[in-house]
Amino acid sequence: MHFAKGSAQALLTEPEDDTTYQNVVVNLHGRLMCADFTEYECVAVAMSPGEVQFKSAALPRITERIVSYIDHIGRIEGKITEMLDDGFRIAVSATDRKRQKLAAQLTWFANRNELGLPEDRRHERIVPRNPNAEIRLADGDTYPCRIVDLSMSGAALELEVRPEMGAQVILGTMRARVVRHFDDGVAIEFATIQPPDALENFI
Repeated sequence: MHFAKGSAQALLTEPEDDTTYQNVVVNLHGRLMCADFTEYECVAVAMSPGEVQFKSAALPRITERIVSYIDHIGRIEGKITEMLDDGFRIAVSATDRKRQKLAAQLTWFANRNELGLPEDRRHERIVPRNPNAEIRLADGDTYPCRIVDLSMSGAALELEVRPEMGAQVILGTMRARVVRHFDDGVAIEFATIQPPDALENFI
């Protein structure tokens, strides 16, 4: 995975007080990059819009800035606030909009855990009002498709072509990968959980 080494720091803010946020227990794998550009595997085990606890072999310094990419969440960056026996905690640096999106994503994870839902049923699926869409493949080719159903984590599409399992695709502006084939099309999983406003064009 390639990490961008620059970012618009002026737009990012540190959380004033993480006690205003509720921590959610998660188990999300990813990769992180330390200030010296070394990369490590990591697992986010607890998250809020203001703080993330990671398990990782990385040994950054207190206040060091790290950048991570977490499955289903996306890019999270921040400064080390505490070193732990098996990892560390960071204070999340993010815009207000990013923090709101992260709060929405974590609410879904919290609801899934409380209800004991299996992984593939964690988000309500809807039938879009406007099912006609276009999907773009990794080679840049685009194809018309029909959205059978849609959720914050993925979609089922009727499609003439059959991208291979794991293929990277884009539906609208949402990056995804193919996770299943069926008779008339494919099922895709979004790279990150989509907040409701990202689905408004379809519903």
